[in-house]
Amino acid sequence: MFKLMSRKMLGLAMVAVLTTGALAGCGTKNNDSKTTTNGSTPAPSAAATATKAPEVTGKVSASGSTALQPLVAKAAQDFMAKNPKAEVTVTGGGSGTGVKNVADGVSDIGNSDVEADPQYKDKLKDNIVVLAPFALIVNKDVGVDNLTKQQAADIFMGNIKNWKEVGGKDQPINVVHRQESSGSRKLVKQIVLDNKEFTKDGVTQDASKTVAEAVGTTAGSIGYVDVPYIKGNDKIKALKLDGVEYSADNIKAGKYPLYGIEHMYTKGEPTGATKAFLDFIMSKEFLNKPEVVDLGFLPADLLKK
Repeated sequence: MFKLMSRKMLGLAMVAVLTTGALAGCGTKNNDSKTTTNGSTPAPSAAATATKAPEVTGKVSASGSTALQPLVAKAAQDFMAKNPKAEVTVTGGGSGTGVKNVADGVSDIGNSDVEADPQYKDKLKDNIVVLAPFALIVNKDVGVDNLTKQQAADIFMGNIKNWKEVGGKDQPINVVHRQESSGSRKLVKQIVLDNKEFTKDGVTQDASKTVAEAVGTTAGSIGYVDVPYIKGNDKIKALKLDGVEYSADNIKAGKYPLYGIEHMYTKGEPTGATKAFLDFIMSKEFLNKPEVVDLGFLPADLLKK
C-alpha cells in the first residue's frame, strides 16, 4: 500500500513540474511580472528611470549696476519661484560698488556695465550676460530730437550751456549725472566724451531710475540711462545720436555705439546656488520670455552673428 501511494504522488509531482515549465516557456502577460520570455529582467521604463533635477538651496546676493538691475531682479523673482528653497537678493549701488563687493566677499555676484578695474580683474570670473543699449535722454520739452556725438560731448563737458545752441529752446541745460562709481557714467565717458571729463555743474543721482525721474521732472535736463528706464516714462525721450536711434539692428550693424556689455562677476568659478542662478539668467528659457525681451536687453552674442 505504501509503495502504491508513493507512485501516485510521484506521478502527480511530475505533472506539476511539466505544467510549470510549459507556462514559463510561454512567458507571461502579467504587467507586474519582472521576467521576460527569455528569463531576463526588462529595462525599466523612461518614467521609472527619470531623475529629478537636484533641488537648489542656499542664498545668493548680487549688487552693483542699476542699469542691469531690472534684468537681475526679474531673474531672481523667476528663479525663486522655480526653486522655493533658494533666496536671491538684488541691490544697486553702481558698477564700481558691485565689483568691489564681490572682490571683498560682501556679495556673491558683482554686476557691472564695464570691465572691472585692473586691480580686481585677475581676481574675478567674468560672466558676460547680455548687451544693454543706452540712450541719452532729455526732458521732452527741450525741442531737440538728435545730437551729434560732438554736441553731446560739449553738453556733458559744459561747453554748451543752452539748448538754443543745438537747435532747441532758449533754455539753460541741466546735466543729470551718475556718481563716480557708476558703470553708466564710465560708459558714456568712454564712448561719447572720448574719456574727457564731465562738467561739475548739474546734479548727481545714485541710480538709473532716479536719473530718468529727475530728467523728466526738471526743465531743460539731459542724462543717460539704459533702455528699460525709458519705457513707460512719457516725460522723457531718447535722443538719436548722429541721426541714429538705438536698436538691435543698428547696434549689430555698428551704426549705434552707445551700449554696454553687461558683466556679472564672481570671485572664482561660481558654485552651488550662485552657479545655478547664473545658468538660469543666461538661459534661453529666461531670456526668451516675452516680458524679459520687452525690457530691451540684447543677447550677449549679438555682435558675433
